Amino acid sequence: MTQTIHVRDLAAQLGEPLGASSWHEITQKQVDLFADATWDHQWIHVDPERAAAGPYGGTIAHGFLTISLAPSLIGEVFVIDGIDMMVNQGLRELKLRAAVPVGSRVRLSATLTGHRPRPRGFTELVLGLVYEVETGDKIQKAATGEIVLLVHEPEESAA
Repeated sequence: MTQTIHVRDLAAQLGEPLGASSWHEITQKQVDLFADATWDHQWIHVDPERAAAGPYGGTIAHGFLTISLAPSLIGEVFVIDGIDMMVNQGLRELKLRAAVPVGSRVRLSATLTGHRPRPRGFTELVLGLVYEVETGDKIQKAATGEIVLLVHEPEESAA
């Protein structure tokens, strides 16, 4: 369930788990579209027949496809009230830990690990991210890291 946190209340959430997204199935169509968008057509991603005989027993999602789900999945975990925009500033300590097979499901858990005011109405947030992959009855970490976000509080709500 998505929680709403006002920008002025974020500092109180420091170190606290914010929750987890829903589970989402990774489809071959999604992997193929990502391959087209990134020009990465490696057979382990886009050739189900060849990949069936490969090391993963089938096609797998690109690591960056899994990571690129962050904005959407974070939006399922929480929404920040009192801001007019949020932009990605970067990733830290990103580790891809397990393959994400096509047909498996992924979810994201987030914890606020950093919060600091910045000039001109911005606040820097650091979220610790854990991506999990569910394959059959097994759940494991697919990726971990931090995302740095800048949120902006408009002047009229900063007063």
